[in-house]
Amino acid sequence: MSYRSLEECLTDLERNGHLVRVKEEVDPYLQMAAIHLRVHEAGGPALLFERVKGSPFRAASNIFGTLDRSEFIFRNSLKLVQDLIELKSNPVKALKQPFRYAGTGLAATRAFPLKNPFSKPVLHQTIKISDLPLIHHWPKDGGAFVTLPQVYTEDIEQPGIMHANLGMYRIQLSGNEYMPDKEIGLHYQLHRGIGVHQAKANGKGQPLKVSIFVGGPPAHTVAAVMPLPEGISEMTFAGVLGRRRFRYVYRDGYAISTDADFVITGEVYPGENKPEGPFGDHLGYYSLQHPFPLMRVHKVYARKNAIWPFTVVGRPPQEDTSFGQLIHHMTGSAVQAEIPGLKEVHAVDASGVHPLLLAVGSERYTPYAPTKQPAELLTIANHILGTGQLSLAKFLFITASDRGEIKVSDIPAFFKYVLERFQPERDLHFHTHTTIDTLDYSGTGLNSGSKLVFAAYGEKVRELSTDVPVVCKNLNGFHDAHIAIPGVLALQTGPFKNYESAKDDMNSLDAQLNGHLDALSGIAMIIIADDAAMVAATLNNFLWVSFTRCNPSHDIYGIAPKTEYKHWGCSGPVVIDARIKPHHAPPLVKDPEVERSIDPIFDKGGSLYQKLPS
Repeated sequence: MSYRSLEECLTDLERNGHLVRVKEEVDPYLQMAAIHLRVHEAGGPALLFERVKGSPFRAASNIFGTLDRSEFIFRNSLKLVQDLIELKSNPVKALKQPFRYAGTGLAATRAFPLKNPFSKPVLHQTIKISDLPLIHHWPKDGGAFVTLPQVYTEDIEQPGIMHANLGMYRIQLSGNEYMPDKEIGLHYQLHRGIGVHQAKANGKGQPLKVSIFVGGPPAHTVAAVMPLPEGISEMTFAGVLGRRRFRYVYRDGYAISTDADFVITGEVYPGENKPEGPFGDHLGYYSLQHPFPLMRVHKVYARKNAIWPFTVVGRPPQEDTSFGQLIHHMTGSAVQAEIPGLKEVHAVDASGVHPLLLAVGSERYTPYAPTKQPAELLTIANHILGTGQLSLAKFLFITASDRGEIKVSDIPAFFKYVLERFQPERDLHFHTHTTIDTLDYSGTGLNSGSKLVFAAYGEKVRELSTDVPVVCKNLNGFHDAHIAIPGVLALQTGPFKNYESAKDDMNSLDAQLNGHLDALSGIAMIIIADDAAMVAATLNNFLWVSFTRCNPSHDIYGIAPKTEYKHWGCSGPVVIDARIKPHHAPPLVKDPEVERSIDPIFDKGGSLYQKLPS
């Protein structure tokens, strides 16, 4: 099915039992986000808020809340997109199976954007920023944000839609030092196409024209998050995925999507920044306030009966998890085709995506050697850490299997396989003083930190412990020992104070365990936490705490550590200090009062009474 608008999509979802209308008036300050989070957590339907306090416009959320719903929305085009991506990786397939790929040529006719033949855009009226549903998501957020924007910019040296960039970069609409209705904040991270466009505009001393599209056909939203190779237009992808050409016009020098529900236009001037944030982000913490580009608002447009789409991010899994699943479903093995020897790669959503990457590669360099050890895996790891957004990975666990029995999608089995073979004297490879994800506050500064590659391959060297070793039950200064996953021990100690005292703590742990390596033979890793029982309670807790609260160069220790010619390793378990540090961003916590305020909507008589899966 081809949707011409967001409303057509929502009507289709409602007709097929995927959407519920919220008829009560709801406050965009915290209430709407709280309702969304509760519904998403229950695996519930998409939501259409019919009465948004303080705004004449309706709002919709949880549209892509499950992979099943996303696949339903794109049920008539997913196979086509998969075929196109497959042909790009292996064009010979079209010659071998011409009938299977016959429809891909027709798809190309929908790929090219269409300049709207009408003299005026179909957008109905000019409004103000303050007319929009100003959704404030988390209690400590700096203001209201757009969480499903499509931010459009053009290359000043190659103007036109075919060289344009469409990305999803969060937009702050209110709060902080922004002049109401006149200024908004534009936040973008590393490896984003908009940065290239702004750098070129700055180099010429000219402002960068920005158009922010909100709503429209759902294919436009997905196109904005799709990690396309440089040189491939997101607008062409939107046309293929939505089975409808991306329609646009120019007004006052700005590109306008004529299918969008809302369009905000404005300019970003060289050197003009203002504090943006805080914002409750997808790692499960607040991203803090930092200077980011200021956008001077030119005009704000809305179509007739416009609907404001939004999502809420927080500790994963959230709705953006479904985006990742959908992208993986569409792209299949496209990444592997770009990196020789790579068989599988998986960004772990439970740890916030970029903090933890799992990979399976090949090990073909020395098949004649009697000892199996990582070799080709290290080459593949370097390629991964130099490729697009994969380069933002902080921890990369990579292994190889001669029999193909290991899959990155099975996280417990993957860790078991790796930790059984992990040799901490050999298999740890640090990258220090490097770039990390903008939203990761475990490092030494914004975008700055370190990375660690765990490259394990060969025969099993240990049987993983499923019980706490006796030697770890009565440690001085460390207590409440738990097995988080087989081979991983969680220990609790006092709060982190500073790195000098942390080093003393870890030296104390080493002194107590150094003489008991045989008793620790089944433990490959020790996690030091503020709450060891919480870390061990679920797999997701282990993944979230261990890899979001650690800067490898500063927070990795070991039992019986040693350095040989600048290579650091240890004879006993590797130790990760995953306590919260003073410079870390605070975790996201729901407001109990807000939670109580939305209960009536879920109680008997409310719009969402008995509408959630049991």
